[in-house]
Amino acid sequence: MGNNTPLVQLSHGSGGYMMHRLIRDYFAPAFDLKSLNDSAVIDNLPNGRLAVTTDSYVISPYFFPGGDIGLLAVCGTVNDLSMAGAKPLYLTSGFIIEEGFPLDHLKRILDSMQAISREIGVKIIAGDTKVVERGKGDGIFINTAGIGVIENGIDISPRNIRPGDKVILSGSIGNHGMSVMAQRSGISFEPQLCSDVRPLNSLVDVMLRETKKIHAMRDPTRGGIATTLKEFANESGYCIIVEEEAIEVLPAVRGACELLGLDPLYVANEGALIAIVDKDIAEILVEKMKTTKTGERAAIIGEVVETPQQTVLFKTAIGGARIIDMLSGEQLPRIC
Repeated sequence: MGNNTPLVQLSHGSGGYMMHRLIRDYFAPAFDLKSLNDSAVIDNLPNGRLAVTTDSYVISPYFFPGGDIGLLAVCGTVNDLSMAGAKPLYLTSGFIIEEGFPLDHLKRILDSMQAISREIGVKIIAGDTKVVERGKGDGIFINTAGIGVIENGIDISPRNIRPGDKVILSGSIGNHGMSVMAQRSGISFEPQLCSDVRPLNSLVDVMLRETKKIHAMRDPTRGGIATTLKEFANESGYCIIVEEEAIEVLPAVRGACELLGLDPLYVANEGALIAIVDKDIAEILVEKMKTTKTGERAAIIGEVVETPQQTVLFKTAIGGARIIDMLSGEQLPRIC
């Protein structure tokens, strides 16, 4: 990097001229901001209930195969809203940037956020920027908040889970976590591991147009599908049985997990969802999901039974079964 490369400076976070210039030259054009007030007033919301979420993104490295921290921040926030059955409408974004961070990296991240926001029709309406001293951060962190509207008649919550319900997984697992770990560790695979980070709102729209009998839904990010299923079991009080052979793990992901001693059931995903649905609609819903690019690998992977309570049982390909629990720690830190 040459001496003439522009860099973020502490004064960019001062609230004065350089900060205003940073916002004017980078953030305002990236997000098409018409007003730079501290708060945004939202008028004329559609009928229904509001869904609100917030999240922070500290992934390392902030560029990885298949995406970057900006794409991850928008998709992760949109997906959290979508899992409640909401139509995502508005986001806010806060940036904590380390002194010395390359401005071309910042622009690349902002461009990524702008592109995906426009693609999915979500507006970034407000934000905040802070700059910390060199060595006091790790490049860039992003915090987001999101607002969406839930139409009348949609009620998605683990409290609605009932025995007999089917468990649907929208795609293969472990892609995001292992692509980031491979990048971080300097390990290469053929074919290259690639994160599955993507918005899930369009898939959820298709699902809800088909049926309102979706009882629970979640995107299995940190902790993987094992943690999500255990959360569902704990919150509903029932047992969830899943079939090993029904869960797709790409060969490269499986190989990377074996090399690093990780279980793909616990590896983070950023472009897949788990839905627990009424048994009468499950097969029809899976076929509808398969008509979309995001859900083309959808499959029924298990079912809900009454006992043993608050338990997840994983039935292996050789006919055995093991109890799945949450990890006691974090096997993949800084993964989102």
